Amino acid sequence: MAYKKYVEMIVKYLEDGTIMPLAIHWNEGELYEIDRVVDIRPCASLKAGGAGIRYTCMIQGRKKYIWLEENKWFVEAKGDKLNVG
Repeated sequence: MAYKKYVEMIVKYLEDGTIMPLAIHWNEGELYEIDRVVDIRPCASLKAGGAGIRYTCMIQGRKKYIWLEENKWFVEAKGDKLNVG
């Protein structure tokens, strides 16, 4: 089961208004740099629910999805939200 995990992001605002994510603060002390953004499109999260702008990113050689939902960022996290510390 997956759930929406809201995360802190480091982003860059381009002069045309585009928001480009640069890094994800996962847990305290864990920072993952985004190698590159492959795609940006409006999309729903089918695993965790919710919708927004989906950023397809390469992080440490792996494809990951990050959503910007209104003014909050989330990822699809594995497990049960009620049992996560």
